[in-house]
Amino acid sequence: MTVNAFLRRSLLICCVYLGIISAAIANDDSINEGVNQDKAASLHSPGLNIVVIGKTKNDSFYEQSYEGCQVFAQSVEGVNCIYDGPQDFQNIRAQALIIESYLKTGVDGFLISTTDSTFLVNRVLKKAKAAGVPVITFDSDLLASDKAYRLAYVGTNNFDYGVALGNQAKAFKKQDLTQICIQSGHDSTPNLNERIRGVRYALAGENVPRLRGENGWTEYSRCPFYTLGKREQAVRQLEHILTLENPPIYLAVAGFAQFSPDYIKKIGPFKQQIANDDLVIISADAEDIQLDALRANLSSINIGQKPFAMGRLGAQLLYQYIKYGETPSQDIYYQDFYYCTPENVNECVVK
Repeated sequence: MTVNAFLRRSLLICCVYLGIISAAIANDDSINEGVNQDKAASLHSPGLNIVVIGKTKNDSFYEQSYEGCQVFAQSVEGVNCIYDGPQDFQNIRAQALIIESYLKTGVDGFLISTTDSTFLVNRVLKKAKAAGVPVITFDSDLLASDKAYRLAYVGTNNFDYGVALGNQAKAFKKQDLTQICIQSGHDSTPNLNERIRGVRYALAGENVPRLRGENGWTEYSRCPFYTLGKREQAVRQLEHILTLENPPIYLAVAGFAQFSPDYIKKIGPFKQQIANDDLVIISADAEDIQLDALRANLSSINIGQKPFAMGRLGAQLLYQYIKYGETPSQDIYYQDFYYCTPENVNECVVK
């Protein structure tokens, strides 16, 4: 390589790195800009300020939890609910930065759906505890080793939820050895990993790290798929599975692809195969957009949760602790789940 060629290549590499760094800085600035707007609002809100933090902000599941918080706030005086989270996907660093920013502002309590327990505790929840700011987790709890950094958990029993999802797959088993593909979000998220564990337990009849033929079940070689909550990526993953010569049963442990506004258009060509059970799509959650897909026969079954109830009860527990010093009487407050099919879809709306 000539000296000039070497210099040109070195300059190109430097430009690429500068571009990456600039993008990262811009991303942090966009995070901080969104946080600062919400912080400004909370600073001017008298009374108790409770911040609801989802794994992602642009998500109807967490919006319902925020609505539940608001409904509780209307039942008492002096409580304000604030809603935030990483904008478009499950970004563990952004979630911690957002919580840290509110902590510096001086809010009174947090309702948090955990994306990465260890990272969140080490980055910000230790600071929250030291500052005396209470945390209740909802939807996704901290790991057992980290529970000292929250008062209680309000949400689904995620292992049982996974078992329920896995049990639904049994009805679609047609071969001695049946493949399944599990779709998840972030590989470190506690609730999703518990659901995967539950799915495998339901099908294998025991705890296994991966299905390898137990009771006639095996996992497609490329799965679990991890989406990070990116909806279009989730849809592409699903499309890939549906177009295989011998597609496995597809089981999503959260809404993912079905949260995409393009889901019905993209999956529409497979409608008849899904209706005939030649293709099987089992999904967690039953948000309105998902029920539209189920109504269009573009999902085999959905199992819904109760995010509204999680937000309402979580806010109530925080209020009682902050206002009256009442520690939650339970470590865990489980909320039940329910089943939605094409047959009962019009009655399957639960708060």
